[in-house]
Amino acid sequence: MTSHRVLWLPGAGGEGAFWRPAADLVAHPGDDVLFDWPGFGNNSPRADVTSADDLYRLVEGYIDRAVDVVAQSMGGLFALRAALDHPDLVRRLVLVATSGGVKAIRDAAEIDWRPGFTASYPEAPSWAVDDRTDLTARLHDLTLPVLLLWGAADPISPPAAGRPLQALLPTAQLHIVDNANHSFAHDQAEAVAAILREFLLD
Repeated sequence: MTSHRVLWLPGAGGEGAFWRPAADLVAHPGDDVLFDWPGFGNNSPRADVTSADDLYRLVEGYIDRAVDVVAQSMGGLFALRAALDHPDLVRRLVLVATSGGVKAIRDAAEIDWRPGFTASYPEAPSWAVDDRTDLTARLHDLTLPVLLLWGAADPISPPAAGRPLQALLPTAQLHIVDNANHSFAHDQAEAVAAILREFLLD
């Protein structure tokens, strides 16, 4: 029985339950931690969470042992920060439909995520859209196994966002899921879990 845990980070919907179907199907032998983002979705806000840095500190609080990190959309920023800041503890990284704190991807006009983001999550705090964290210059330092998952029919983060991220991450493999939109990691949990199981449990 492994002692390391899996951190499941949601996107701007903010609900850890987004990952529950896939996490249950993966059946990782370690501890599953499904995050809820305060102030997002149906989650109550917290006075101590008013920025992306504050959300990241919530994630860091669980990196006290070896972890795998699985993150969707907005959660990818915190997953990459964790891998960069804790290379001795983050074992594997799964990034799903995310710009991952890469300015060139986030700001590209043809794949601008902001209109879709605000339309899908009108209740999200404004700082979630305003954050301009750029991790681009640090990504070449990552040598851990990285899996990139994208939906072929995602209007918010199309495969065009995954390919440049793959080029920036030395060990990344990109898997594009057919007929899949932005929430495919939840909606197609069985197919996604099969991919995750092979990557996380080999």
